[in-house]
Parts: sequence; C-alpha cells; structure tokens
Amino acid sequence: MSGLTRRGVLGTASLLGAAALADRSPAAVRASWESLAAQFRTPEWFRDAKLGIWSHWGPQCVPEWGDWYARKMYVQGSPFYDHHRKTYGHPADTGFIDIIGQWRADKWQPEMLAAKFKAAGARYLVSMANHHDNFDNFASRYHPWNSTRVGPRRDIVGTWAKAARAQGLRFGVSNHAAHAWHWLQAAYGYDPEGSRRGQRYDAFRLRKSDGRGKTWQGLDPQALYTGPSMVVPDGISSVARMDEWHLANDRHWTEAAPTINPGFSRNWLARQIDLVQRYDPDLVYFDNEGLPLDEFGLDAAAQFYNQSIARHGRLEGVLTGKKLSASQRSAITEDVERGWSADIRSQPWQTCTCIGDWHYDRKIFDQRAYKAAEQVIQRLCDVVSKNGNLLLSVPQRGDGSIDAEEEKVLAGLTAWMAINGEAIFASRPWLRYGEGPVRPAEGMMNEAKAGAFTSQDLRFTVRGGTLYAAALVWPQKPLRIASLAAGASPVRVGRVSLLGGGQLPFTQDGSGLLVTLPEAGEGVFVPVLRIEGEGIAAGA
Repeated sequence: MSGLTRRGVLGTASLLGAAALADRSPAAVRASWESLAAQFRTPEWFRDAKLGIWSHWGPQCVPEWGDWYARKMYVQGSPFYDHHRKTYGHPADTGFIDIIGQWRADKWQPEMLAAKFKAAGARYLVSMANHHDNFDNFASRYHPWNSTRVGPRRDIVGTWAKAARAQGLRFGVSNHAAHAWHWLQAAYGYDPEGSRRGQRYDAFRLRKSDGRGKTWQGLDPQALYTGPSMVVPDGISSVARMDEWHLANDRHWTEAAPTINPGFSRNWLARQIDLVQRYDPDLVYFDNEGLPLDEFGLDAAAQFYNQSIARHGRLEGVLTGKKLSASQRSAITEDVERGWSADIRSQPWQTCTCIGDWHYDRKIFDQRAYKAAEQVIQRLCDVVSKNGNLLLSVPQRGDGSIDAEEEKVLAGLTAWMAINGEAIFASRPWLRYGEGPVRPAEGMMNEAKAGAFTSQDLRFTVRGGTLYAAALVWPQKPLRIASLAAGASPVRVGRVSLLGGGQLPFTQDGSGLLVTLPEAGEGVFVPVLRIEGEGIAAGA
C-alpha cells in the first residue's frame, strides 16, 4: 500500500489504474467539491426508479440480535453484551472474530430474492460492501478480512450484482467502513465490573499466530480490529464511567481522517476504488455526513465520477452522503436516513429506512413488529411526491434467508405495485406535494415522530399529462381534494379513475374535487386516483 498517498487516485495509476479511466474522460473530475459539482447531474434512471431495496447484510446478522452487534457486544451493561456472554461466551474468549467464522450464508438465494424485490417494485438493488465492523463482503484485493477468505467464502457483492442485473435492476453498493477505526476500539476494552473486571477483550491480545487451526488461520486480527489506536485506559471501575469514556472517545462520531491511524484511510481508499472498479456500481452509498475521511473521500468520489463518465460519456452514477450543505448538494445526492423532507426539493434525493432493524433482529419477528406494507407505501408516496427515492432495507438472517413476516411485507408491496405502480415509476412531483393534517418535519432519524397518516393526507405525482393522488389511508366518506379547487387550481378535471377500480363520478367546484371511492377490499390500502384533464404539468 505504500504507493497510495493522500494526493489522490489520479496519481496512483500503477496501483489502481484510476488514471487510465480518468484520461478517457472528456473532463476529468478532480478531488474537490468544486470539480465534483462541475460534472454533477442526476441521471434519469435514478429519477425514474423511485424504489431501491437494500441487502444490509453481513456477519453481524449471525447473532440475529440487531444493529451494531460487533461494537455493543463489548459494552458491559448493554443487552448485546448480556446476550453475547450467555450465548457465545465472554468477549475476552469469544469475540466478533469468532462470529465471522460462524457466518455461512447457507440459505441465501440471491436470484430468488432479486426477483422478489423486483416484483415488489424495486428498480435498484444495493448490497452492503462493508459495515463499521471493517469486514468486506467482496473479493477485496486490499483487505484479507473479506467474505471470500473467511465466513461464507463467497463474493457477496459480486453475486448480488449478477442477480440484480439479470433482473434488469440497477446495482448499488454501500460503504460504512470509514468509521471502523474508532467504532471497533471497544473490542480493546474490558469489563469495569464483575468477576472478570479488568480483563481485556479479544482484540487486545490476539495476533496472527493465534489463528492456527481456527476459521481465520493466516489472517491478522489487528487488520480486522484496526489496531489499538484509542484504547480505554486501565482503572475504570464502573459501567457508568466506562460508558462516559466511550461516549467521549471511540463513540464520538467524526468524518475526519484519523491522524493517530493514517494507514487506515489509505487502506479504506484502496478498498473503495477496488470495489468500484471491480463491480461498476450505478450507485455508491456512503454512510457519512458529507464525504468520509477528508481528502480520501474526495478522491473516492472523483474516481467514481471519472469511471462513470469514461464508460457512459456523462455522469450516470449516483453518490450519496448525509447532512449535506447547500453547496455539497450541488455535487452529490443527499440521503436522509430514517427521516423526511418537509416539502418538494429541487434536487432529487433519497431517504433510507428499514422495515425492522438495520442488522437482522429476531425479536422484531417474534413480536410481529415490522413496518407493514401499508406503512412502506405511505412512506414511498410521501417521498416520491417530494422528488425523492426510497431505499428500503429488508433484513436478512445470518443464513441469508428472509423470514415469513418479511415475505408478507414483500407480498403486500407486490400486490400494490401491480395496480398502482404507474403513479410511482417515472413520475415527477406536481406543483405541491400534497395536502392533509400530517406534515412530517424536515430531518433525519425522526421517522417515528411524524404521527399516523389519515384519509385526508394526500400525495400527488405527475406522469406525462396525468395527475395522480394517493390517499394515504382509504377514505370511508367522500374525499375532497382542496388542491384542485376550481378557479384556484390550474387543473380543469375531465376524468377521474381509481387505479384498479375504474372510472368514478366527481364534481369540481370552488371547494375542491369531490370524489367518492368504493369500500376498500380486504388487505387493500393507499388507493390512487388517476386524474385527467387540462392544465396538468410537473412542478419539478
């Protein structure tokens, strides 16, 4: 890795071949926000797609205990720690490295799942390439801790790419590894209380020589755990004090390149470029605010843009980041994690959410607590009406399968899309996103605060010369659409139909468009009206 420096991918052709790609571009993108913005455009495929499904799957799904397992199993006092100690043993003896060895993916059927995702409305499929756990789910040339060397011994990303493209889906990858250098430091800690107080966890003691006869023989544990760069000091004697230390140190969220571990950023960049060159994704999702790791993130973005331009003649790739400034939104696409947009955005955007927890959690299945298909469609209609896309995670078990409750969600989406998909795919926002009492607030990580939608909550889209109005809850009485009031609205309605149900009588006057819908059939939700007439045009 000595040939990879902070000065960017365009100077590392002998190692990664990035310069050769850039040279074929009519206008090479440099590693700066200004240069990214100069080439930025949102490709039409992304604007038309509207829905992606995400395989947020890796070795942390093996315990089936939820997100962030590889960190929280090392935090005494957390339910994750208690579960790990009861199920696998003390983390000084059995660590995350051993969980990886138990990942088999022996019930994974990617071709079948890709077909189900497409039927459910997905127009792109995203595979998690790595998480904060620093494990690559692909045939990485620059990180031996990958799924072809240990665990399932399969190229997870490459297999998903083939399955997605066989279904005619666009393909994306997500990279979450930029935080591994601090996130995994908990594995170097110890119990502050109890019978094994002060005994360091496995990352602190394990070396390559310890792997003899184990699933990870020949690999260096320090390359997985990132090395001891922020180790909790000796002498902490309470869970509360340990929690305070973590929060102030290795749990502190930063996008900066670590000066205490400079080799980490160089390796991250090599792995990211390898990922893009090897699988040629249409979309790259960074789990970062802005771009990760200072210049290294800019280098990665420039390489992705250059590769896309070289292969297509213009930018056809989508790169997402979070909490973007106005200027950053002119260079990459914003992702709003588990959140909402308050209104129509001029730039296409994406929100990502999950029907359960990010990593598979069996408790959600047992409690029947997944988001229902109706909730997913309500969310999709809101997002699309505001010029956005929805990236939806359907968690996979450690063995690669999905459970019976998730199958029900997909079946519900499939049935709705078969009738109402024309209101979603290739649509554009209308002059206003909708109407009704529930108006979700702008921001990320606030999806639960929006409240329950009502039958007065409507969301609009336009496709061609047709306006669509989705009622987020099926109305039990005549529906009045105030946004289509005669005289106030530019639309003169000539015909109203219920998708899947035929033409409906209506009146349009100064109070709005009045339509009476039939009663909802069993299991049917979120009816969509097709409204035809004069004066219908997209607003964004």
